[in-house]
Amino acid sequence: MNEEAALNPATPAADAVGATGEAAVPAHEHLGRRNDRLLLVAVAAYAVLLSILMIARGISVTPDVVVVSFGLAAILLGRGKLFLRDWIPFVALFFAYELMRGYADKFGLPIHVADVVSLERIVGLGSLPTTLLQSLHSGPASNPDNLATISEGFYFLHFPLPLAIGFLLWIHQRRLYYDFVGALIVLSMAAFVTYLLLPVAPPWWADKYGYVTNVMHLSPVGFDGLKHFFGFGDYFYSYQNIYSVSPNEVAAFPSLHAGYPFLAFLFARRAFGKIGWLMLAYTACVWFAIVYLGEHWVVDIIGGVAYASAAYLAIMHGPRWARRLMERVADEQIEAGVEAEEEGDVGALRRQGLRVRWTFVVQGLAVFAVGSAVAYGMNTMGWFGGSQSALYLVPWLAILGGLWRGAAGLISR
Repeated sequence: MNEEAALNPATPAADAVGATGEAAVPAHEHLGRRNDRLLLVAVAAYAVLLSILMIARGISVTPDVVVVSFGLAAILLGRGKLFLRDWIPFVALFFAYELMRGYADKFGLPIHVADVVSLERIVGLGSLPTTLLQSLHSGPASNPDNLATISEGFYFLHFPLPLAIGFLLWIHQRRLYYDFVGALIVLSMAAFVTYLLLPVAPPWWADKYGYVTNVMHLSPVGFDGLKHFFGFGDYFYSYQNIYSVSPNEVAAFPSLHAGYPFLAFLFARRAFGKIGWLMLAYTACVWFAIVYLGEHWVVDIIGGVAYASAAYLAIMHGPRWARRLMERVADEQIEAGVEAEEEGDVGALRRQGLRVRWTFVVQGLAVFAVGSAVAYGMNTMGWFGGSQSALYLVPWLAILGGLWRGAAGLISR
């Protein structure tokens, strides 16, 4: 160390080498990491508080409402256009999956019940795990049950909280967020194909039609418990209302109630290290809830975990062409330009050749408007066979495609 550095500990030389002789982290980097952690904690607290308030006030706990709420947070962070670009395609694909899922039971394939019950008895060493857990419930299914109430809360939040993980990833590691979205789509589409070829009835359905006995459907009990605890009326609804658009009662295997949170855990562990393991505890609570409420078999959970793991491996360790595709879609230069604009460089995006393509935006809005009008006509006036017709998918695909086209034009080359 030279004499000037020895006399002045604030010099770069003193900054670069600590007392132990190892390179020290500059003070501004410490500050940046601390601010990053504070931001992530604040967003996580916002997501938890949002979910609690939504239930407490009887507001729908649906993915669209949750995403809009995160969009408001993104606007406050100065990333409104980037949020729309990154999230609208994701939400569009999710709703496309939800619409397709309801048609998976219309192929007339035999519903699997007895064989699944046999597998379940093997897992439960001769007994059904559902009845073993439900032995904790005293009296008939109509009795109040605090455990059912808590389980129903986890049942409602199985998707919004993984969405919160996605938002944290988007803020913390946007590139990893795209991997998360890709894995979520792979998981959903693989499950859809399985629902087509292997329709499996849930426990409550098996009891209703005499395949098993003493299995209760405790979701209505848990819902009544939530209504009583929070004091809301019948106006409350959850993501289950999305399912009512295109329902499928025999899509138990694999359980996406088990798969979505587990996939979120895998990415949370990768992005946030040890603290990401908290997501596994939450996921285990969801698993308990869906079995206790009579919504899924343990076999369904095993399937959901296996599918989620396969989707994670397919995206994170897939072929190079797939990785290059994800990198091209994510386009990290966009994020760099947005960050530069946040720091006051208002021309950063323009210098990168990025701008709003109003032609794309207008085209997207036009297709969205036409699709919405046709969907409304089919739903309310019975056009083209009504909402029960397979043609109902066409206007919805127009709605979703229009949203995607418009979002792509918000920040484009």
